[in-house]
Amino acid sequence: MNESKNLTMMKDAASLLDLARNEIGKRIIGQADMVNGLLMGIITGGHILVEGVPGLAKTQMVKAVADVLSADFKRIQFTPDLLPADLTGTMIYRPQTGEFIPRKGPVFSNIILADEINRAPAKVQAALLEAMAEAQVTIGDTTYPLAEPFFVMATQNPIEHEGTYQLPEAQLDRFIMKLKVDYPNPQEELAILNQLDRREEQTLRRVFSKYSILDLKELVSSIRVDESIRKYIVSIVNASRVKGRNQLPFTRFIEFGASPRASIALFKCARVQALFENREFVLPEDVKAVAYNVLRHRIVLSYEAESEELSSDDVIRDILSIVTVP
Repeated sequence: MNESKNLTMMKDAASLLDLARNEIGKRIIGQADMVNGLLMGIITGGHILVEGVPGLAKTQMVKAVADVLSADFKRIQFTPDLLPADLTGTMIYRPQTGEFIPRKGPVFSNIILADEINRAPAKVQAALLEAMAEAQVTIGDTTYPLAEPFFVMATQNPIEHEGTYQLPEAQLDRFIMKLKVDYPNPQEELAILNQLDRREEQTLRRVFSKYSILDLKELVSSIRVDESIRKYIVSIVNASRVKGRNQLPFTRFIEFGASPRASIALFKCARVQALFENREFVLPEDVKAVAYNVLRHRIVLSYEAESEELSSDDVIRDILSIVTVP
């Protein structure tokens, strides 16, 4: 890809992403960080875990994203009685022919909302996370590839833990980012009330019908990441793994550090962040901008951190403050 063509594609991509944000904004008031997080997940080919209290338009948000992407959308409510076959599909018997035929489940869609994923048993969670990792599902003796793009947004409720099954660290690691969704500010909440006068749901324009997600992925892969930035990423992740209580101020607060998958996620997300900023190269600020979302579900805090009421974000802030910026 030559330089002039790359510049043109960068400008076109930035314009389309702005158009997508504007279209989503017709239906969703505020939540700009969540919109960018979902777009980043789709472009990187990763999946997103979202934590927020009920009523913050998480379902409407991912549905709006599916509309501007011209993508199939399915919502799956995770409950304690859900079975893996309800998700992936199963073989059904057809008495007319005496044959078993596959019936594909809702996971065979472009965009999936796994609502309250921690309310389903571990085997159902594992079935979805296996599909996320391998982009394929086996029904009977046949393996079927999943749609392209395939994107999962899973949600967790942070205030109700009764009857939930905590996601294991190994499964959390499969989400490229964990987003925290907060309440809208008073101005945004007033705009939400004013929007209620509209009787019909806002129809959104299909922004990416011409400029496909595959084109965006190719463009992102051309964004330059200097060797010093790569070392910066590795230094941040390695800082979370330092053993010894007194080596660094925050080490006593970390039970287990982030995996190499965190370095890969930081690398990919920093490139998309540079695209959002309309740049052909990654800066340390891009890495810092995505570090909290990439690392907060990958760092296991110690008992001391919990006793001092520290969060993963507090520890990540300390890591970023001590790692030398190139």
